[in-house]
Amino acid sequence: MARVKRGVTAHRRHKRLLNAAEGRKGTKSRLIKPAREALLHALAYATRDRKQRKRQMRELWVIRINAAARQNGITYGRFVAGLKKADIELDRKILADLAVRDATTFAKIAEVARGA
Repeated sequence: MARVKRGVTAHRRHKRLLNAAEGRKGTKSRLIKPAREALLHALAYATRDRKQRKRQMRELWVIRINAAARQNGITYGRFVAGLKKADIELDRKILADLAVRDATTFAKIAEVARGA
C-alpha cells in the first residue's frame, strides 16, 4: 500500500482557516490554533446574536409604540389590548414605523384602540 502524504490537504485546510480569520488581532490571524479557536467563537456568537437581533428589534418597536401611545394619552398595554378588541391586526413593526413616520395615522389608530 502506498504512503499517503497529507501536506497539500493540510496546507489547503489551514489556508482556508486563516483566510476566514483575516482581520483579527495578533496571532489569531496568523497561527492555526488561535485562529481556529477565534473562528469557532465567532461562529457561536453569530448564531447567538441572530436570535438577539430579533429580540432587540422587537424591544425597540415596543419602546417606540409606547412613546407614541403615551403622546396620544394611552399606555402601551391598553393600546395593544384595544387593538385586539377592535380587531386591528397590525404587527409591532408596522405600528412602530407608523409611530415614527406618520403620527396622524397612528393617532387615529390610538383613538380606535382607546374606544374599543
